[in-house]
Amino acid sequence: MRRMDRPPIPDAIATGRVVAIGRNLDADRALHIGSVLADAGVPAFEVTLQGPGAIDAIAALRGTLGARILIGAGTVLDVAGAEAAIGAGAAFLVMPVTDPDVIGWAVERGVPVFPGALTPTEILAAWRAGASAVKLFPSSVGGAALLRELKGPFPDIPLVPTGGVTADNARPLLDAGAVAVGVGSWLAGAPDESTLRERARALMTAVRD
Repeated sequence: MRRMDRPPIPDAIATGRVVAIGRNLDADRALHIGSVLADAGVPAFEVTLQGPGAIDAIAALRGTLGARILIGAGTVLDVAGAEAAIGAGAAFLVMPVTDPDVIGWAVERGVPVFPGALTPTEILAAWRAGASAVKLFPSSVGGAALLRELKGPFPDIPLVPTGGVTADNARPLLDAGAVAVGVGSWLAGAPDESTLRERARALMTAVRD
């Protein structure tokens, strides 16, 4: 694959360096969480394709908050899911695995795609297939130390560690070479709005500092 064919990382993620991740969300809950995240300056919000309301949630977010926060789809496991997510307004796709069929579908359409990988072999395969960046998952198994080691042989492959990321370890991951971090249950799974807002602000402060 020629490098020019690779869909670029969206500017919101490349500069904002955070992707919030919401799981099992319906439209109402997604809008509530998304509004708080946008207010705190979180640049991107990934809704995983889990639960019957995921596609509706993506559509609602794109229609209501699309000008304030970049909306994407996560846990994309097949081309059908990718098609539905992009049709609903998702601007990028995130996968827990490296599936060449889904990556190829996205690349052909110029859609930024972040396949999941953990081992050096998987990371290189995802990159050669056309990934915009590679989701290092689950990053909690190795943290910043693992990321730093992987950047040795792969200095030019952008990595987005996901899994167990919080305001406390986001900055070390970025300092170790991550292009951005994916933040899931610690953030979007906060028990109440006050905690969600507090964590979102703390996360963005940590990232900017």
